[in-house]
Order: sequence, then structure tokens, then C-alpha cells
Amino acid sequence: MNIVYIHTHDSGRYIQPYGYNIPTPNLMELAKQSTLFRHCYCAGPTCSPSRAALLTGTAPHVNGMLGLAHRGFLMKDYNMHISSYLRGVGYETVLCGVQHEAPDAGMLGYDRIITENTPAASHGERDIQNARSAAEYIRNSAGRGKNFFLSFGMFSTHREFPTADDGADTERQDYIMPPHVMYDTPANREDMLGYHRSAKTADRCVGIVMEALSAPNIEGNTAVIFTTDHGIAFPRMKCSLYDTGIGVAFMLKFPGNPKKGANDILISHIDVFPTLCDLCGIEKPGWLMGKSFYGALLGGTDEINSEIFAEVTYHAAYEPMRCIRTARYKLIRRYDFHSAMVPSNTDDGPSKRFLMEAGIISRPVGRDMLFDLHLDPVERENLVNDGAYTAVYNDLSARLSDYMERTDDPLNAVNHRVPAPSGAKINKLGCIHPIDADFE
Repeated sequence: MNIVYIHTHDSGRYIQPYGYNIPTPNLMELAKQSTLFRHCYCAGPTCSPSRAALLTGTAPHVNGMLGLAHRGFLMKDYNMHISSYLRGVGYETVLCGVQHEAPDAGMLGYDRIITENTPAASHGERDIQNARSAAEYIRNSAGRGKNFFLSFGMFSTHREFPTADDGADTERQDYIMPPHVMYDTPANREDMLGYHRSAKTADRCVGIVMEALSAPNIEGNTAVIFTTDHGIAFPRMKCSLYDTGIGVAFMLKFPGNPKKGANDILISHIDVFPTLCDLCGIEKPGWLMGKSFYGALLGGTDEINSEIFAEVTYHAAYEPMRCIRTARYKLIRRYDFHSAMVPSNTDDGPSKRFLMEAGIISRPVGRDMLFDLHLDPVERENLVNDGAYTAVYNDLSARLSDYMERTDDPLNAVNHRVPAPSGAKINKLGCIHPIDADFE
């Protein structure tokens, strides 16, 4: 069947189908037609590593995407990208909008690239233009004689957030709640209001694409996935291994789905590629690390993974860390240890400025952090030194080390130092502004 991959930037689970008071009615309608996964996690909570993992079915350190593509990082082999693979088995592969897996979209193996980049348009306006282009492609797809894979990517909900909503802004910061990791202040509420505006643009784009997919001759033979790369662009979220960083929305709609509604199994983005292969009757490539959850969609199993893994090596700056998460516990381990947060790895904005002014840069960060997620879902009580959790810590530590060894994680090298590619743009650790700062 056809596959439509719809993806946003920096949305985490902050949309209406996950219980947040954010106006995304089109995504809510898609959720009602889909299996909505409540415990899906990305493999790397930064833009390029996350996407490369989902689209190759491998961990970032395996596919080579250890940092941001526009800053000089590359995958080891772009033939591993799902667009290239599906093209090889007879699909027409099409990119419309944002990608973040390569510095040049031409490297990704798509048959067609129909992205609109009107220079004078805002990011939101370009998203809407691209949604219309994607919809036009879908409407004209009948009669081509082959199935298609369409990647429709949006810049929304990445910063910079819109400051106005085209005259239709009915929300005010007075009635907005910031993310739970942020103190409730007017500035933080206003910052979150900007996210609301961007999410509304993304939702409008989803509506445009889904309307085109509703034609009977298309809908009956098309699988739709909606997801995002990682958590929203607020402190302690994007580029962190807390659940607020790695937890992502993931919905899957396909014809005849017997399991519409919420699903609580533990899955990773790297499980998506093998699942799509099973769903569409395609042979799986040998490099896949993920596990297909197709059986769970049919009601045959209640568990796919006993654990999932996620990682950060580079974002704007070098901040290597790894984690293992089970249904109940999480172990985060930091390498090349920094005694405090790395400011340049948090996107600039009012919420970041608030924490910097409050002195967050002086607060120590644990090298190992162990959390009991059933008792502490906000991950604030580090149990590493709690004797009642020694066995849990030892078990997770051993499993994480074994995974890193089995997958040839470069952090196992001497001194745990992973060099950046020659010419890569890497911020100095102390820089506050990740985009405008000088590079080291």
C-alpha cells in the first residue's frame, strides 16, 4: 500500500490527542482513525539523529548521524534511508517540505522533490504551501501504476514561534499553561502561546493533506503515520534524555485497522521501518535494528520491547549521553562529564532566559541518573545512591553497557570522546545562543 509520513519539528506529545489543551482538531480526527501510541520514544532527541534513526531503523551511532546535518554531520550510507530502499522495491518516493537527514535532499534517494521555498514566506506559510503541494500530488497519484511513499515535513513547531496568528488569534497568555518543567510566569506563558500558534499551523497542514487522502481510491490503500522528531524546544525537553525529550507522538492509520485507539506498548522510532515492511508486505533489509510491532496492531502481543535506548552526542555543542528506558525505570548516563547544563544545547527563547537568569547554569547535573517512573514520572528524584534500587541500577547499567558494546557505540572508545567530522560547526560549551554563537 501507499505510505504517507507526516512529521513536525519539536512537538513531543504536546498536541490535543495526548490530552493537552492545544487546538489541533485535525490531529484529533486523525487520532480517532488511528492507533495512537502512548509510549513511543525517539532514538535521539535532536533533529537529524532522530530522523535518521526512524528512517533507517537503526540507532544514530550505527547509521552515523551523531549531530545535525546542516552543521556537517552525515549518515554513513544513504542507501539505508527508507526512501532509497522503497524506491528499490518499486515505490515512487516523494519528498515535500522539510527533511533533516542530509545537507542536500538530493542525497536521500527520492524520485521527486516538490518542496516549495518561497523566499518571502514565513516558515508557517511555506508549510501551508507544501501541504497544498503534497495534497495535489496525492490527488494526482491515481493511475500512476505504482505505490508511493510521500514524506511531508513541516518546520512547525520549531522556533522561532509565530508572534501573531494571521488575525485569528483568540488565545491569550493569561489562560495558557507552560510545560510542567517551567515555572508559571507571564513570559513563560507567552512563550507557550507561541508554540500553540505554531501547532495550529501544523494542524492546518495536516488537515489539508488528510482531506486529499480521504478519496476512496486512495484512502483504502494508504497507510499514514504522524510523528515528530523529539520533545518541544523548551529547557529540559528537546536535547534531553528525560521523557520530555525522547517522548514523541506517534499515530498509525491504515485500512482495516482492528486496533484503533490508545496503545500502551513500549516502542522506539527504530521499530517503525520494520513495521511498515510487514504492513505493506515488503521484505525487510538486513540492517534493521528495530522490532516490528505489526503483531501488536493485530492484537497478538502485549509487549514488543523490554527496553528502548536513546542517545545524544552532538547538538549545537558536544554533550554525549545515553539512556536505557524500560516500562518502569530509566537510567541516563552522561560522558565527557560537564558539571552543569550545556546552554547552547537548549534553543534560545524566553523560557531559557528565565532559567539562565534564575541561575540554572550553576546547578550540578548528575553523571548517572536513575528514575522510578511509576513513582516519579517527572524524573526529579535521582535514585542512584538509594540502596533499595541497587539491583535495578546494576541491571540497567549492565544492559546499557552490553547494548553499547554490541552496537559498536563510539563512546566506548578511550576517554569517551567522539570527534566531530572535519569542518563541522560545533558551539563552544558556554555559548547561550545556539544559532548566533561563535563556533569552536
